[in-house]
Amino acid sequence: MGPMILGAVVALAGCSGAVVIGQWAAPRAEVVFPDKTRVSVEIARTPEERARGLMFRERMGAEEGMIFLFEEAGSYPFWMKNTLIPLDMIWLDKGQRIVHIAHSVPPCKADPCPSYPHEGQALYVVEVNSGFAKKHAVKVGDSLEFKGLEKR
Repeated sequence: MGPMILGAVVALAGCSGAVVIGQWAAPRAEVVFPDKTRVSVEIARTPEERARGLMFRERMGAEEGMIFLFEEAGSYPFWMKNTLIPLDMIWLDKGQRIVHIAHSVPPCKADPCPSYPHEGQALYVVEVNSGFAKKHAVKVGDSLEFKGLEKR
């Protein structure tokens, strides 16, 4: 995306009331984990937002992340192309129950980047900082609560 187009996107996002994070604008929601920890997440709902994900971010707050929303439950392997920070990836089914966790996935140093598949059918993926799942004792089978997202 050229500088002129990117500037227009950021200016337009600023007018819409969206939160601007770095160079991208994103609506936010909240994910509540079983230990009651609340994580403010950017919402990636379009194919373009999902493809960009957390690329090029140099840091993320301890209780920040991203939630990826898909149109239907399925298999959604993730990769770390152009992602600069290590992450925990958490796949959830339509009932918001965790079906798989990839712990401490490192930034990609290979070409091509490896893909991280998951077990079960997922409708959502939550990405948080590396070590978050262990620190908060998050495990497969746990249910997460979403605030600020429409029911799917």
